[in-house]
Amino acid sequence: MIISEPWGRLTASCGRGWDVLRHRGPGQVLFWFIALMIGIGAGLAALLFRKAIEWLQTALYGTEDVNLLHSFATTLPWYSVLLIPVLGGGTVGLILHYFTPDGRVRSVSDVIEGAALNDGRVEKKAGIASMLCSWITLSTGGSTGREGPVVHIAAMMSSWVSNLIRADGITGRDLLGCAVAAAVSASFNAPIAGALFALEVVLRHFALHAFAPIVIASAAGTVINRLAFGDVTEFSLPGTTVVEFYLELPAFLILGLVCGLVAVVTMRCIFWSDDLGTRLQNRLNLPHWLRPAAAGILLGALAIEFPHIIGVGYETTSLALTGNLLLSEAVVFAVLKVAALSITMAGRMGGGVFSPSLMIGALTGLAFGLIATGLFPDHSGAFTLYALAGMGAVAASVLGAPISTTLIVFELTGDWQTGLAVMVSVSISTAVASKLVHRSFFLSQLERRNVHLAAGPQAYLLAMFRVQGVMRKAADLGPEVTAFCEEMIGQELYVTTTSTLETVLPLFDKSGVSYVPVISVVEEGKDPVLQGALFHVDALKAYNRALAATAAEEHG
Repeated sequence: MIISEPWGRLTASCGRGWDVLRHRGPGQVLFWFIALMIGIGAGLAALLFRKAIEWLQTALYGTEDVNLLHSFATTLPWYSVLLIPVLGGGTVGLILHYFTPDGRVRSVSDVIEGAALNDGRVEKKAGIASMLCSWITLSTGGSTGREGPVVHIAAMMSSWVSNLIRADGITGRDLLGCAVAAAVSASFNAPIAGALFALEVVLRHFALHAFAPIVIASAAGTVINRLAFGDVTEFSLPGTTVVEFYLELPAFLILGLVCGLVAVVTMRCIFWSDDLGTRLQNRLNLPHWLRPAAAGILLGALAIEFPHIIGVGYETTSLALTGNLLLSEAVVFAVLKVAALSITMAGRMGGGVFSPSLMIGALTGLAFGLIATGLFPDHSGAFTLYALAGMGAVAASVLGAPISTTLIVFELTGDWQTGLAVMVSVSISTAVASKLVHRSFFLSQLERRNVHLAAGPQAYLLAMFRVQGVMRKAADLGPEVTAFCEEMIGQELYVTTTSTLETVLPLFDKSGVSYVPVISVVEEGKDPVLQGALFHVDALKAYNRALAATAAEEHG
């Protein structure tokens, strides 16, 4: 008795603490400690992924400095430049064939889907296969970026932690945001942009309860980067970038318009290439695992003459930001990068779109700046400033993230003096692009997979509720309702237990009935069996509760 009473109080206290961690984690110091650990883990994962790419690139291409890969590639025999992407593509195809159900590499769009529809969780097995594919792709000449794979790797880590502590949806999403923020921060040495990227792109809200742990994780990821590389920016800008204020700002408005259109063209080229690749694959009866190898052939052939397309493209981006390219070179390289990116993505080879969009934007901005300053030399600042603004404008439009992209441009370059010019270009470009696509590349990807997140919770929440969880069971129906349900089944007016409210609610509006019968999935040759009935009022109540919970999370 003396021992059992204190022991009972202790176990009850531990139980309450566990419940607090699961359901109200963001307000607790312990949750912040978990956020810190996730930040360190995600930062280390981003660092190791970057080092792994550099190691394999060095081993395959023989260069001593992977940041100068395209210059070194010009010294290699043509057959080496051709064969390395082919071998990489073939390996990627085999991994996807054996370890993913659909032969598709997971990336940022899957993390966004996990945050919205799966309580902050993402796939593990397919995610690990995607990590290997992206590593091989980026190391063997694939023309994508490393931020997409890094974000998904971090999301897998947070999913493991969420499952370990059996976190609910809110806590799982906040942990996911912590992991993403740390991964982005560690990749680009950009703590402010990393935190805002997680909020703006992945969680898609700026709730206060998520802010503190995400900032802690983002800071931890940045520390990992700086311990490895020092407190340096990714790109160094020579001299000063001064805007000839008021007179020059209209030029940045026009640049924003141009960059918005370039971003839309880039995204549509990727999707068009993917559709074309699928049609050709079906027409030629090409095995799924050969598709990346076929893309590797095209990339290798393109890289023989233009090695600038190989890999992430930081060397070419640096040349654009420092103004060390001619107008014709900037235009040609931008077009080729769009083509190479489209081929890589259509070939299902892995990688992200952020770094390529930075390169395309810098080249677009440089070309525009060379023309603008040439036409009005007496009213213009440095033409490299246009490259800086263009880099942010195209990337912001592709990612659908004007706030975090504006900040990441500043943090990548260390140039905070030209904020007005960059913000003007970014705002115009994102406004233009959002009218022509589903708000961003990632949301457009999801839309193509019939995952409707672009319109907000009011659109996608209905798809989360299956009829089976909302219906009234057959045993609870009165004889009058049961009889009418049998009559409706005879008229083929029914839904199955696996249907969602997204498909059922329009049926109520069309038929005018207050409830519909629910049957099990009909097997061939067998009569449908009544499982229950879904009442219109029950469906609306479930939807309303979900909307209220989402609003509470986003404004809490």
